Amino acid sequence: MLNITTGVEKTPIKTVIYGAEGVGKSSLAAKFPNALFLDTEGGTSRLDVRRIKITGWEELLATVKEVIAYPEVCKSLVIDTADWAESFCIDYICAKYRQVSIESFGYGKGYTYLQEEFGEFLKLLNKLTEVGINPVIIAHGKPRKFELPDEQGAFDRYETKLTRQVAPLIKEWCDMLLFCNYKTFVVTTENNAKKAQGGKRVMYTTHNPCWDAKNRFDLPDELDLDFAAIAHLFTDVPTKKNTPKKEELKAENLVEKVKKLVADSGITEGQLESLVVSKGHYPEGTILEEYAPEFFNRWVIPNFKKIVQTIKENNNGGNE
Repeated sequence: MLNITTGVEKTPIKTVIYGAEGVGKSSLAAKFPNALFLDTEGGTSRLDVRRIKITGWEELLATVKEVIAYPEVCKSLVIDTADWAESFCIDYICAKYRQVSIESFGYGKGYTYLQEEFGEFLKLLNKLTEVGINPVIIAHGKPRKFELPDEQGAFDRYETKLTRQVAPLIKEWCDMLLFCNYKTFVVTTENNAKKAQGGKRVMYTTHNPCWDAKNRFDLPDELDLDFAAIAHLFTDVPTKKNTPKKEELKAENLVEKVKKLVADSGITEGQLESLVVSKGHYPEGTILEEYAPEFFNRWVIPNFKKIVQTIKENNNGGNE
């Protein structure tokens, strides 16, 4: 029997944010609901955000999979940035096929591998939406000379700073492609000279000959570069839980089991909770009783000896 539904569905939103250097792309992403950054280039060090440092392609994939397994860790997962993630992907492909560079494959074969591998990564990000998490990708922007057929002259057109294989993939993948830039105004002075003024930061939400942008929410063409302008899109999105109801009765037993392990090992529950926060598994303030049963079974219990060793080593080094 056909399962037909009607009406608008509130689901997590796949967002790409790109634009000029220093305009505030990461600051905008930091205001997304309960954001967790996967920092590939160290660009969040000046921001007060929750982050996991990523140093390679396989680590990036493994971290996203872990977030999918434990969706309580965040409401928005931010990839900062796509440029560096693509670079990791290229390094991974070259190492896998023992090539010096992506160009050395010949006949564009390396770029075909890149397109396929990054496409699989975007499919993995789609799974975030299935567990109630907003995937967010940040990318740098670059101007490119563009000339229309049968038209005189050329103009600069902004696009993501990615290869011609990956850029179309993320543009098609997302629900919302936001181009962020400084808006300037040309004014005429008293002596009829032209002068640029302004510098207001804005984000563009629809396509223009001078930039790529899109949205599926009937947003105005131009908005202030402020999350408040799009915050309404992220309200009333249902949270999906990974934990089946039949497992809920096991949670109390797991909590008691871990508490006994903690008591017998000479560490405290607070030290365990602090380590979990530092690893990015749960936000600060989350207590043992709020951990998912899968988290106990797949991370805490199997790694408990290593957890105790890490905590004691940190204490010996003077850390709390």
